[in-house]
Amino acid sequence: MNQPKKEYFSTRFGLLAAAIGMAIGAGNIWRFPRLAGQYGGAFLIPWFLFLFIWSIPLLAAEFAIGKKTKSGVIGSFVAIMGRKYAWMGWFVAFCTTAILFYYSVVTGWSLKYFLLSVSGQLQALNHEQYWQNYSASLYQPLIFHFISIGIGGFIIYRGITKGVEKFSKIIVPALFVLLLVAAVKALSLPGAKTGVHYFFSINTAQFSNYRLWLDALSQSAWSTGAGWGLLLTYAIYTHEQEPVISNSVIAGLGNNAASIIAGLAIVPTLFALSSAASAQQALQSGNQGLAFIAIPQLFAQMSGGIIFASVFFLALFFAALSSLISMIELAARILMDFNISRKKSVLFITLLTAIAGAPAAVSLSFFDNQDWVWGLGLILSGAFFMFAVLKNGVPHFVTDWLKPQRRRKLFLTVFRILFYVIIPLEFVLMMGWWLVQSVSWYPETWWNPFEKFSLGTAFFQWTVVLLVGLFFNSKFVKALKK
Repeated sequence: MNQPKKEYFSTRFGLLAAAIGMAIGAGNIWRFPRLAGQYGGAFLIPWFLFLFIWSIPLLAAEFAIGKKTKSGVIGSFVAIMGRKYAWMGWFVAFCTTAILFYYSVVTGWSLKYFLLSVSGQLQALNHEQYWQNYSASLYQPLIFHFISIGIGGFIIYRGITKGVEKFSKIIVPALFVLLLVAAVKALSLPGAKTGVHYFFSINTAQFSNYRLWLDALSQSAWSTGAGWGLLLTYAIYTHEQEPVISNSVIAGLGNNAASIIAGLAIVPTLFALSSAASAQQALQSGNQGLAFIAIPQLFAQMSGGIIFASVFFLALFFAALSSLISMIELAARILMDFNISRKKSVLFITLLTAIAGAPAAVSLSFFDNQDWVWGLGLILSGAFFMFAVLKNGVPHFVTDWLKPQRRRKLFLTVFRILFYVIIPLEFVLMMGWWLVQSVSWYPETWWNPFEKFSLGTAFFQWTVVLLVGLFFNSKFVKALKK
């Protein structure tokens, strides 16, 4: 395989900013506060626990693989597992790229609402009616989808140092500043203490609720980007001396810190400006309902609501965009491994996303289906990384990939427990729960591949992608060797 022109992150700060930006996305701002608000402080404990027993170990595996192989997802799986396993890398790559196709739509929504906020138009709208009309429109979401993928493509087109690193050094700190400003404003509202107390109050009876644990595991798995192949891709551009474990821990902790700050910006605001019952209703209105209906309704009630709304939606846009560029880089890097230049690869992926993302932009039903299928598919992607570690052996993984400078025996023991016992168990429980949930939603037609959230639609789409990967497995390997 002819390697593309070598690029590297020029500073560790740039690498960490990019890694944290990769992890922080829309889910930190609209999904985490919704779940934490539903369960209260009891949610925070298992969510934080799963950071260390699912997310960080898989992030470390990704970082180590990318740093070692200097190849994209498909090439990495071939390099560490053998010629027969290109299809696994293909599935991981397709899963994340399929999310890219509709994630640019989310980024577009955020940009549109930021512009509405900063212009003062958002205050006067009937928010529920506007969201329904906007999301059903055939052209506005499409236009902002095109704009968002254009911005993301431009950043990746410029390369790692001039594009990803330069962008991340500015936008990720700015994102934290915006979230902190929003949190300070929320905490200053009369009645915000009720929301803060609810956010951190631990009802121990919740720990017997299995849904709490599975929601916390799912949030950690999806929010950090563990198993997506994104950190693997950024690790390609790191120097040999970059520490795997500490970088992975910092990326995970940065993600969780952003989630906590976002929770402090949203949950106290809900309780300060509405009754407890209304706040709970808003928290159960779904990701889109919370971000684009419930929260704008609250902004309209507060003094300085225009400023607060602008800060919130700019933060949401920055969070979505920082994740979007990592997905574009993942897809483009795979083409680069097939001896296609960065510029041609980025242009192709940008154009492909503009076209393939169009159905999700004009149809919320299609958007929801793709979010369900490939969001769930990420659990399978994480399992493939787990399998890669197990196939190579945990001792080899720790000694030759992680290369801890101290306490090697302790790390070996910990990672043996994680990869031989805990992570496989988490995979079975998490995947099993979501599949059972799907069957309960469609007890009579769960097998139907045309139901929006059915088990049948997930299995059908996964099977097609896996069969394509198996069919082209040898062709992938040959293309990588050119």
